[in-house]
Amino acid sequence: MKEIRKGAEPRSLVEHRASEHADYDNYGGKDDLRQSLVGEQGAICCYCMRRIGAVAGRMKIEHWQCQDHYPERQLDYRNLLGACPGNEGEAHDKQHCDSYKGNLALSRNPADPAHRVEALLQYLPDGSVMSPDNRFNRELEKVLNLNLPLLRNNRKAVLDALKESLQGKPPLKAADLKRMIGDWSGRSGAGEFREYCEVVVYWLNKRLARV
Repeated sequence: MKEIRKGAEPRSLVEHRASEHADYDNYGGKDDLRQSLVGEQGAICCYCMRRIGAVAGRMKIEHWQCQDHYPERQLDYRNLLGACPGNEGEAHDKQHCDSYKGNLALSRNPADPAHRVEALLQYLPDGSVMSPDNRFNRELEKVLNLNLPLLRNNRKAVLDALKESLQGKPPLKAADLKRMIGDWSGRSGAGEFREYCEVVVYWLNKRLARV
């Protein structure tokens, strides 16, 4: 999970919200919304960091606080995120992110700086993700299913590939590690973050702390 810096909401959402009887279902600017969400998130899922795209089949528009329980927030841009499809249509135990979450509550919003999601996540060598915050740690498993074997294996593969690329090379110095952290934290020329980037950033920061 990577912290999200919310940008300006699409004009179509502002105008729709000001119209009479406006709700999420009758909002016709969802393509605009997808573009905004994918752009500010660097084309990765708000929860698992898999690649998403600004079309219906490659992402879902997620309400961090669900529409059923918080109808007053259904058009609140601060409440809207871009999530991956999360294996929608598969058995529930194979789903993840928004598809698994449904109407369940999540205590941390990656788009709220006060929630400090990056500081509260740890990535283990086997690809597992956990949190020292007990409530959030339970939610990673029970609300988002982020330790689904598919996701765990994907995170491990990214980290293993980095470790393999460093084999046989001189030990990394602090300047090397800081450069790599900046690279993995940044966007490509197309404005995209790397998939599972925070897994590598976490590992590099741990290495840096030991130098």
